[in-house]
Amino acid sequence: MIVEAEKQLTLNSLARALYEKERPGAAEVLDESQKQHIIAMVCSDPPVGRARWTVRLVVAEAVKRRLVPRVGRETIRVLLLHHDLKPWREKNVVRGGPQ
Repeated sequence: MIVEAEKQLTLNSLARALYEKERPGAAEVLDESQKQHIIAMVCSDPPVGRARWTVRLVVAEAVKRRLVPRVGRETIRVLLLHHDLKPWREKNVVRGGPQ
């Protein structure tokens, strides 16, 4: 790291040696429509035979329902975190219908 900074300093200016260019980062895995469909799915009842949604179940159902071609557990976990959803905790899931 120090060798690279020294090399940049000798070849270019001090500012270029100290500060890197902005990095573009990775492209988003899910588009807005896919995110909305997954959130709507999680807010509905879990599949028959399941008491509640889990991250692995959300991943499996999203692929099974063809909402996404493939998606990782971490992507789903972060999506749910950003929407403050914890489907594995029954009290945090919005349910429709009369009560």
